[in-house]
Amino acid sequence: MSVEEALEKYGPSEITPDDILTVDDPHFTSENVALVTGAGNGIGYATSLCLAGNGLTVVGTDMDEEGLAELEARAAELDLPGAVATVTGNLTDDEDIERIVAEASEHGQLRYLANIAGLQTIAPIKEFPMEKYDLMQDVMLRAPLALTKECWPHFEAGGGGAVGNMCSVHGHIVTKEKVAYNTVKFGLRGQTQSIAAEGEGDIRGFSVSTAYVKTPLVAKQLPDSADSRGLTVDEVVNDVMLGPTRVKEMMEPYEVGNLFVWGFSKHAKHLNGGDITHEGGMSLTYE
Repeated sequence: MSVEEALEKYGPSEITPDDILTVDDPHFTSENVALVTGAGNGIGYATSLCLAGNGLTVVGTDMDEEGLAELEARAAELDLPGAVATVTGNLTDDEDIERIVAEASEHGQLRYLANIAGLQTIAPIKEFPMEKYDLMQDVMLRAPLALTKECWPHFEAGGGGAVGNMCSVHGHIVTKEKVAYNTVKFGLRGQTQSIAAEGEGDIRGFSVSTAYVKTPLVAKQLPDSADSRGLTVDEVVNDVMLGPTRVKEMMEPYEVGNLFVWGFSKHAKHLNGGDITHEGGMSLTYE
């Protein structure tokens, strides 16, 4: 199966208004801003649309200018009740992080932060490229902390806020050859709990842990994964990826975005330091 065929079969479907969970929340208004990282594709893209679908002003950031342009265009096509603005930025650059938060705050009261940007490197520990570890650490663990630090005064000024961190089933259990990913996801859960410890209930932190999601990143990796294992792409998906789960289908990115919608809402006021685990039973059951 080619990369194009894998994207067609296992890539995300196009989001429609019916896919978006809408909740009643007095803070879900255009005056309040949600900053979303990794907004150029995948889960960050979908979460941006889901939050804008609930009336918030969303500021999406990514290094992918083309992806951000597609996000703005799709938001306009859907005619969502909220607004979507974008800012290009590099999460490994502290000055860029400061600029991203400053620009987001110009759109209204910065109240929500969704740390979703991520990347993957697969290699055994004895061969793992440390420059890839450093990059993943910077983007997926250090940047969420730096962004939270920059957003914190805005949250305090606005009377509260929430940080949602994109974790993973790999923040609960690990698989081989993903040492950097496993490490940063476990660390992100500790960072989330630290936010809760210091937020005094006014600034909440929570994480979202899923198994495999139909993102372009995952779909594009499938042919190589199949070749390295001597399997077909379908066998990799059904036997390797979904084999340990009780729910035998991959999640859509908008389903993950809806978890952030609920997590940011008033209905989740007691979700503080905790993790929303939606992974089909992968880490919670065994045969």
